[in-house]
Amino acid sequence: MDAVLRAEDVRREYGETVALDGVSLSVAAGEVFALVGPNGAGKTTLVRALTGTTAVDGAVSLFDSSPDAVENARLGVLPQSFSPPARLSARELLDYYAGLYDDPRDIESVLDDVGMTDSADTRYEDLSGGQQRRTCVGATLVNDPDLLVLDEPTTGIDPAGRRALWRLLEGLAAGGTTILLTTHYMAEAERLADRVGLLADGQLAAVGSPTDLVAEYGGRSRLEIETDADTTSLDGLDHTIDPHPTGIVVGDVSATEIGTVVDALERNAIDYGELAWRQPDLEDVYLTVTDESRSRDGIDGDRSLAETGRTTEVAQ
Repeated sequence: MDAVLRAEDVRREYGETVALDGVSLSVAAGEVFALVGPNGAGKTTLVRALTGTTAVDGAVSLFDSSPDAVENARLGVLPQSFSPPARLSARELLDYYAGLYDDPRDIESVLDDVGMTDSADTRYEDLSGGQQRRTCVGATLVNDPDLLVLDEPTTGIDPAGRRALWRLLEGLAAGGTTILLTTHYMAEAERLADRVGLLADGQLAAVGSPTDLVAEYGGRSRLEIETDADTTSLDGLDHTIDPHPTGIVVGDVSATEIGTVVDALERNAIDYGELAWRQPDLEDVYLTVTDESRSRDGIDGDRSLAETGRTTEVAQ
C-alpha cells in the first residue's frame, strides 16, 4: 500500500531541549497508527511536524507532497488544545467549519456521528468538557478528510462517549480513512490501531502491531497471590516466584495451570487470600519500552492488578 504520510529523520529542538531526535515513520493508506508515550516525549511536536505547523529538520510528506501543498479538504486535524468561538452552538460551529469547504458533509449527520444531536443548539461554553471535545472531533469531520490527525481525541470524554467515538473511528477506517492519533489510553491504542509507535525522549523506541508489541515486550502471564508468606519457591512447582507488595507473584502461569499453583500452595501449607491472574497488555509494553516501570517501582513498588492488565479474579 502507498504511504499517505512519511517522515524521515525528523528533528526539532527548542533551545537545549531536543523534542524530536531523528524520528522516521510511514503510515499507509487506510491504516490507523497510534502514537503513545509519556508526557514530554514529543508526541504533539511530532503531530505538528507531520501536519506542517512547525518547522523541523528532516523530510515530511503527505500524499507525496509537502504538508503545506496538500489541499485542505483532504486533511482533518484536531490539536490537543482547540478553542473555537465559545458563544456559538455546536451546530453553528460545525456549520461554520463546513462553510470553509466546497463539498462538506451534512452537518446533521456529523452531529449524529459524534453524539451531539441532542445538545446541538447549546452554546459551546455551556457544554461539558466531553461534549466540547466531541464537537471538536466533529469539526474535523465536516470535510470528509482522507487523512485524519487527532491529538488526544478522547481526553475528557466519559467512558461511554469514548467507546462511541471508537466505533466512529473504526467505521471511518473501514471506509478507507487514514488515521493518525496520539493517546494516553492504552485500551484506545490497542483497540483502534493497526500499528502503534512508542515515543520516548523524542525517539520512536518501538513500532508494531499491538499483538506483536505485547508478544515482544509485554512479558508473560502471571498469578498474583495475596499472602504473608515469604517464599521464593514452592515444592513441586516449576515456576519463578517473586515478591509483591501484597504477597507473591508466580510467573508464566497459563489459565489452565492455576489449579496446579493452588495445589502447590496447599501442599506447602501456605495461607493465602485473593488470587488474580493477569495477562500482559499494551500498558506493560508502554512501561517497559519507555523505562517507566523502574521509576514507578521506585515510588510505590510493583503495579497492582487494578491498575493495569487484563485481570481475572480466581474464586476460591
